[in-house]
Amino acid sequence: MKRVAVLLAPGFEEGEAIVTIDILRRLNINVETLSCVATRAVESYHAIPLVADTTLKEAFDNTYDAVVLPGGPDGSVYLAQSPEVIAFVRRHDELGKLICPICSAAARVLGGNGLLKGRRYVCSGDLWQNVTDGQYVDQSVVEDGNLISGKGLGRVFDFAFTVASRLLGDSFPAEDHADHIYYPWLDPAKNR
Repeated sequence: MKRVAVLLAPGFEEGEAIVTIDILRRLNINVETLSCVATRAVESYHAIPLVADTTLKEAFDNTYDAVVLPGGPDGSVYLAQSPEVIAFVRRHDELGKLICPICSAAARVLGGNGLLKGRRYVCSGDLWQNVTDGQYVDQSVVEDGNLISGKGLGRVFDFAFTVASRLLGDSFPAEDHADHIYYPWLDPAKNR
């Protein structure tokens, strides 16, 4: 079974995190939420408390098939400034694991720390204007090698189903489940 780490920092965008977790778990992908603070308790951007499965510190040496980085104005700044988060993401990227930022996380966390490495990506708003090591593409979801980035909360279902499809190595389960929840998702890779 594939394993995914979802990094939760104070101020994380709860919709991006929860919808992604929900879709991945519905498709039988093992998701672990990792608090990026000293305790498992983390408060979201809209002051919703959440208790993570464990802390990043406790799970730091684990290897996952994908690392999801939710955005949020405060959450992505926190992630970008954490040496532990950057080391965790860098190690997974070097291992070729999926790196999956959504919203501001692509620009702030990856772009702000030289982790885009020239790859194509999308992020929210005009944050791309401050990024020098990646190529911004204005799409809902952008894939480049092991990097899957999502534009933001309004595109979270597209993002989550794309991540699930790549982890499963088959788009049919994701497309079937999207239909089940009345969401019109079709694998963008089929339209290339």
